[in-house]
This record gives sequence, structure tokens and C-alpha cells, in this order.
Amino acid sequence: MNLGAAEEESSSQDIHIPADINWEMLDKSKFFFLGSALFSGVSGALYPAVLIKTRQQVCQSQVSCIRTVFRLVSHEGLRSLYRGFGTSLMGTIPARALYMAALEVTKSNVGSSAVSLGFTEAKAAAMANAVGGLTAAMAAQLVWTPVDVVSQRLMVQGGSGLVNASRCKYVNGFDAFRKIIRSDGPRGLYRGFGISIMTYAPSNAVWWASYSVAQRMVWGGVGCYMCKKDDEVKSESGNNNPIKPDSKTIMAVQGVSAAIAGSVSALITMPLDTIKTRLQVLDGEDSNSNNGKKGPTIGQTVRNLVREGGWMACYRGLGPRCASMSMSATTMITTYEFLKRLSAKNLDGVCS
Repeated sequence: MNLGAAEEESSSQDIHIPADINWEMLDKSKFFFLGSALFSGVSGALYPAVLIKTRQQVCQSQVSCIRTVFRLVSHEGLRSLYRGFGTSLMGTIPARALYMAALEVTKSNVGSSAVSLGFTEAKAAAMANAVGGLTAAMAAQLVWTPVDVVSQRLMVQGGSGLVNASRCKYVNGFDAFRKIIRSDGPRGLYRGFGISIMTYAPSNAVWWASYSVAQRMVWGGVGCYMCKKDDEVKSESGNNNPIKPDSKTIMAVQGVSAAIAGSVSALITMPLDTIKTRLQVLDGEDSNSNNGKKGPTIGQTVRNLVREGGWMACYRGLGPRCASMSMSATTMITTYEFLKRLSAKNLDGVCS
């Protein structure tokens, strides 16, 4: 999101990139209101991919994406692709708000502190993005883990060939919430919280690092192309002003960089996500506990996965997760930048 690094890399090629919009420049009420609406739409568009990924992760055997979709739709109908979406959406709004606030506040503070300590703008921006993403992921999990537990229970309900998913039948998200509390207590809603942090914190760190590197590489390629294309115009007119990419070019660079970062992050953190999903959807009876209040451990979950299909079982659902994270990253980064420009107090200072 921070284009400071891109500005520095592009300066040698005479490309002017619009400045980033920091926390102090935002109209907070507009930022959170528009953000809730925009990201709810994004979540709705990507939800089927998340559901398919979850189904594949709790299958006893490797099943292709197409076969999973066909089986799901033919046996449970098209509406099954959005099973648990209402619960997920209710959690997305506060979780996204907490994520965005933590991200922007941390980026602003860390970036300013890094610059005051003598770091270059590019290094300060990279540090701010990394720490901001890490902090935002940890903060959002306070809301998102309970929502994840409930929505994923609904996602796998009624599925065939799944590994001992919860035997309870849930009418809706509220009913699932009530039954989880009754059987496992409040701790049941935070099952997998630790590994969620272990998954999403490094995932965000990897994403931001990959995004920063990818963006510099893409801007370098775009810069070479644009400068080469503009050389003749400059030589003829004698105009040496920096090239100003239009908004479409900027969005395209951001989108491509985000998609690359999403795929890299998905590949690296996939085993942790599979283990986390299994921990959150498996019934407490899997632990061989008589009272049914203790879920399977991480070690038991890993051993079960390896027994079912070797270490590659940890990568079940990789295709949908890569697609989901790439599409999510692309839409998120372009939507987020658009949202920040809509919410900026002074557009004159941030538009190209």
C-alpha cells in the first residue's frame, strides 16, 4: 500500500508516483463506513473459493477443485456455496475495521520513528508495512477466530467424505455459536487461536515483504517500458518532466504485485492453514476424551494428515487458497487504495 519504495525505485527512471495517504490524512468515519461496504462486497465475491478450500482441507482423500464443486452443488445446491456467509460477514466488518485501524496507526507511527532514526524512506516504509501487517493480523484474530470457528463448522456441515467434522447439526450461525459454547465453553470459540496467530502473522509478514519486492520489480519493468516509449517524445519536445502514470497503470501495478504476493504467501503458509482449519472444525470427540470438551491437539492433527496422504496432505486445497488469496489480495489492495483516496481529507495533496 505504501508507495514510498516504488517512488524511490522509480525516481531514477523519472517516473512520478502519487504519494501514499497516511492515517492523519483520512476522514475516519468515511474510511470505516465505506470500508465496511466495499470489503463486504469483496468477501461475498470470494467466499465460494474459501468454502471449497475448507472442504478440501478436511477431506479424507485428495479431491480436485472441480469435483469438489460438482459434488457440493449436485448434492446440496448452489446455495451451499454460501453456507455460513452471514456469520462470516458479521465478523468481517468489525475484523476489517480493527485490521485497518491497527495497520494504519502502526504504519504511521513506525514509519515516522524509523525516519527520525535515520533510515531511508524506502527502508522506513518497508519496516512500517511489515510491522503494521503483523500487528493488524494479530489484532484482527481477536474477532476473526470465533467467527472462523462458527462459519467453518457451517461450511463443512453435511459434507460426505470429511474427516469426522462436527456431528452437531446447526440451523444457523447463532445456533452453532450457542451449541459450541454449551459443549466446549468460551474456549471452544477460540480453538486454533494460537495457530491462527502463527498462520496469519507470518502470512501477513510474508505478504507485505513479497508485495514490496514484487511492486519494485513490476514498477521497474513498467518504468523501463514507459521511459523507452517516452524517449522520442522528450527528445523532440525537449521536455524532461517526470512521467506521470495514469490511475489505470498504478492500479494495474498494484494488482499484479498483490497477486504475486498472495500466491507466495499462500504457498509458504499452506500447511499451517490446513492444520488450523482441521483444529477448528473437528469435533471434540476426536480427542478420545470422555467429556468431549477437549479438541484434538496440533500433534494429533499433523499425524492424522500424514497418515491420510503423507506430507502433501498438508497442501490440500492449495489451488483454491492460492486463487482466493491472489484474488483477495488484488481486490483488497486496489479497493483499499481507492477507499483511502475517497476518504482523504485533502484530495489535492494526494492525487497525481
